[in-house]
Parts: sequence; structure tokens; C-alpha cells
Amino acid sequence: MLLYRITKAKYANELVASGFRNRWNDDGQFVIYTSESRSLACLENLVHRSHSGNNQLFRTMIIFVPDELPILTIQEVELPTNWRKGFCDTCLKLGSAWYIENKYPILKVPTSIIPNEQNYLINVRHPAFSQIKLVSMEGFFFDQRLP
Repeated sequence: MLLYRITKAKYANELVASGFRNRWNDDGQFVIYTSESRSLACLENLVHRSHSGNNQLFRTMIIFVPDELPILTIQEVELPTNWRKGFCDTCLKLGSAWYIENKYPILKVPTSIIPNEQNYLINVRHPAFSQIKLVSMEGFFFDQRLP
């Protein structure tokens, strides 16, 4: 399986996680957020950045995950009806429990941006993380019509 992440070029050379709190992880939990497509990765980046400067500073990271690695999936039906609106305590609890349990290297979650599309979180502390590889990088340019 190939996954995609769009990030500033200075962070695109290796698979690292900041450990900062996000929708599905608490502070100190080292998780890489990726998407199932380049277009979803673009939208995820767009809604989380605040016009971070020049387009030439961004890259698409293409990440290979071996098909045999186990994936824990969270279905949208497991989430409260308002989970898409800002902070979601249930999302944080489910994602943090996945990270702490450390049974699965990958967590598949619904994206809050587009119904029926998925993001994949990678636990960099899982023993199988060494099998997940950054296979290439591409230049990325935000269309100037996008906000």
C-alpha cells in the first residue's frame, strides 16, 4: 500500500513525527499522519496550514507500507455524530489507546474533510515501523486559486 503526506520540504526527507497533540493522538505520542491519496493529503494540509509561504517549500512524501502489516480500523459509526466539528474527545481517546496498546503499527481512520475517505496514522514507536519506507518525494504546488 502507498500512502501520501504533504509537508514542508525541510521535513520531507525522513519519516519523523513531532509528538504534538492532534485529532487522534495526545502530546508525546509520535504519530505520522498520512492519507490514501495525494488529493486528500493536499486537503488535509490545506485545512491545517495557515498560508505557510511559498509553494516551492512543499513536497509530497510517498510512503510504502507492506500489505502484511496489521491495521486497526476505526469506523465512522464508532464516533459521535459531531466528531467532524473541531476537537473530538472520542477520537483522541481511541487514537491514544491504539498508540499506547502498540499492537498495530497503522491506524485507519475516517477523515473529517470528505465522507468515505481515509487517513492512516503510523506509530513510529511500533516494532514494525522499520518496515515502513519513504520511497520517494515529489515536488508539490498548491493551485493559486486555493485559499
